[in-house]
Parts: sequence; structure tokens; C-alpha cells
Amino acid sequence: MGLYEKWCESIKENDERKYYWTYVEKDGGRDDIREDLAETIRSHYDRLERIADDVGRLGYKVAAKILSEAMPNTPKGRSGDLGEILATELVEEEIGMRVPVRRLRYKDGRNMAMRGDDFIGAGYQGNKLWLLKGEAKSNQKLGKTTVTAARKVLDRDNGRCTPDSLLFVANRLLESNDAGDNALGRDLRDEVGLKSMRADRIDHMLFTVSGNGPHASLKENLEAAGVNRDHYVVNIHVEDHQDFIAAMYLEAEDLGDD
Repeated sequence: MGLYEKWCESIKENDERKYYWTYVEKDGGRDDIREDLAETIRSHYDRLERIADDVGRLGYKVAAKILSEAMPNTPKGRSGDLGEILATELVEEEIGMRVPVRRLRYKDGRNMAMRGDDFIGAGYQGNKLWLLKGEAKSNQKLGKTTVTAARKVLDRDNGRCTPDSLLFVANRLLESNDAGDNALGRDLRDEVGLKSMRADRIDHMLFTVSGNGPHASLKENLEAAGVNRDHYVVNIHVEDHQDFIAAMYLEAEDLGDD
């Protein structure tokens, strides 16, 4: 059972190529996913096997210190990062596309937001490359200004993944020892240069986590979007938004003890 299936109840609406998904926590759902989500958060900042190696060599406390240095220590930084983490997990669990690079492992500074597209999903339908361009927002109070700004980002570059973001993902895949990753990386590099993909193979997702639930502007924004690609608009309602984020980062930083 996946993270979202254990954690939330969902309502999924769709109209042609437009998908409007809302999620609320189940009674007891948070407790059911607490350990899994903490491990997932860790995995977005470092490889789990590398963390385990640190524990084996240095012990739990020192390994936890190393891990915590990679994680943001401000509420704003944690909120933004967790939005990207939850979006990535939803894409892979609910849509079935890969988000092939955990980009938070490559941040310039623990509290610095990364530039470019928040997340990029990639896969193939038949032998044709398919992409998902995503923007993630995490707010205690979500409103129209944030939603409008997120849509503007999705629409820039003619709705394509920004070249720097796509090239970043491509180059990380080409550094892999996996042949499948290398092939995908080459296709993504080609796309940076050729820009040959049609709009109907570059989907968009506006992903939100908020304390006030799905603001009316989300559905309005989706209704105004075009029909030349799949559009996903998602809201995860977490009422105690800031407390939830703080608690999950404490859990993720706690590797146990000697």
C-alpha cells in the first residue's frame, strides 16, 4: 500500500484532460505513515544506503548530524522542500511516472530554494518520451495569488520544462550506472536541443499542500487552462500545516541511538 493510500482519503474529478484531486488525512492516517514518510524525507536528501554507512562507521548521533546539515532548519525552507517531496511521491504513486532525480540532494545551501522547475516527471508511452512539468506550493493559508503565480511558472517557456531544469536531470541520469537511466538522460538532452516534443506530451501539475484546504482559485485556475495537454491540480489538506512539517522533520532527523 502506498503512502497516499494509507494516509489520505481522496476525491478525484476529471473532465477530458483536466484532473482535480483533493486529499484529506484519514483518522489515524498520519500515525500509519509517520515512519515511512520520515524515511522518504531522508531519501530525498541523501541515499539511504549512504546514511546507513554513516551509522555503521560513526554511530547514530554523528550520522544524524551529517543528515541534518543537508536539511533546511527554517520553517519556510522545510515547508517548500516538503511540498516538493510530497509532490514527487504523488506523481510516482498516483500517475506512475518517474521523477528520476531527487534534486534536493543537490541544493547549494540547506535553506536555499532551488531554481528551475520544482519537479519533472518522465517516462515513455510506447517508444515516445512523455514529460510532466510540476510546480509545488506549501502554505499554511493558500490563496489566489499563490495559485496564479504557480500557473504562470508552468506556462513559461511555452509550457515546456525549462532547459536548465531538463539538462540538470539529464546530466544526473547520464552519471548513473544504470543503462535505462542513461538512455532517458540522452533523450532528455536531445529534447533540450531539438525541442521536438509536442505540447500534448508535456503535462502540467500544480501541486499544493495547505492548512486551509483547496482554495476556490484552484478549480477556477484549472477550468481556465487549455486542453492541449493533461493538467493535474492537486491539494493535500493538512490542517495543522506548520506543526505537521516541524514534527516530520524532527522525525526524519532522528535516526535512533546507540
